[in-house]
Amino acid sequence: MNTVVTSKEIILEASKKLIREEGLNSINIRSVASACGVSVGSIYNYFDSKSELVAATVESIWSEIFHNSGRPFVCCSFVEYIEWLFENLKKGYQKYPGFFALHSMNFSQEEKARGQQLMQNSWQAILQNMPFSNESFQCIRLLSHHS
Repeated sequence: MNTVVTSKEIILEASKKLIREEGLNSINIRSVASACGVSVGSIYNYFDSKSELVAATVESIWSEIFHNSGRPFVCCSFVEYIEWLFENLKKGYQKYPGFFALHSMNFSQEEKARGQQLMQNSWQAILQNMPFSNESFQCIRLLSHHS
């Protein structure tokens, strides 16, 4: 068994593959080390704990869904942006079944704040790229009155 992993990215790709094939609960140091063909200690060279590994994997998935989706956001209207978001969410749901419902459950109580922060960072980036116009403000106003 190889004892050296060439990069953190390889570990994250192996973690994401495990999630696609076996679900989010399959992620732990031992399963990821096995998927990478390395010793458990090699994973600890990159991640101090299972929680850190899970958090980095979750962050990588959110980034893949919204920032590296294969179809960059290139449109000009609020409606087109919302359609792009939903398209990426749908693809993310298909690629990572159960991820949206379960990813926050993999954090312990004290780590939930970190998980929430990771998700908030992703949504903040989405909002920063959102084209705001009179149309978008009208949609947001309508949504806020119905909730």
